[in-house]
Amino acid sequence: MGGYEEDGRRYVSLSGLRMRGWTGAMVHRLLGAADRLSANPRVRDAPQVRLYGLERVEAAERSAEFRAAADSSGRRSEAVRAAVWRRREETMERIRSEPIEVPRLDPGRLALRAMEHKARKERGAEWSRYGDGDRLARPPGDTPDTPGTPVDRSSLDPWKVDYLLHRLSHHDRLLHGLPGHGRNSGHAEALTLLRQRICTAIAEAYPALAHECEKRVCDQ
Repeated sequence: MGGYEEDGRRYVSLSGLRMRGWTGAMVHRLLGAADRLSANPRVRDAPQVRLYGLERVEAAERSAEFRAAADSSGRRSEAVRAAVWRRREETMERIRSEPIEVPRLDPGRLALRAMEHKARKERGAEWSRYGDGDRLARPPGDTPDTPGTPVDRSSLDPWKVDYLLHRLSHHDRLLHGLPGHGRNSGHAEALTLLRQRICTAIAEAYPALAHECEKRVCDQ
């Protein structure tokens, strides 16, 4: 990849040079200006591709200056990888040791809060509670089939877990030390561990939600 042939000569693009271990600074210092500009073969309106003669590239790669620059670049890359690894490990340790305090609500209040949360997410409606919290009143203009009908709370487990996850979402700050979301950043691994810990804490606080919490962990 990154190789071109024009007018009987072979060239290497900037992307090809990077694959060969070149950095931008090395190209500037050891090669200077491109030998040729060519239209981008993949994107018609893209800027022209800078090409460097393969013979000149290979000659530069045989030089002591190139070897020294490549060694220095390799050491910097290794230092960066080590720093990323340390941040990953530090983040994972913070997640493992973070106290997770699940809000403790009685069954009726938890069901109500779960339904309110779902309404805000999916409909943007403001629901209001009356009586002892066993029923919901809807705002003016809303037309339920039977206003104030009691809700079957046996079907609310997913809503309850959603609500509790929302209440515990401040723990996501633990992920902020990770460098982006790339494959090697450790973000996915850390997020999985955090969700597992939170779901486990919810199941311990509300044993009736254990099955739903297990499903959430398995679905990650």
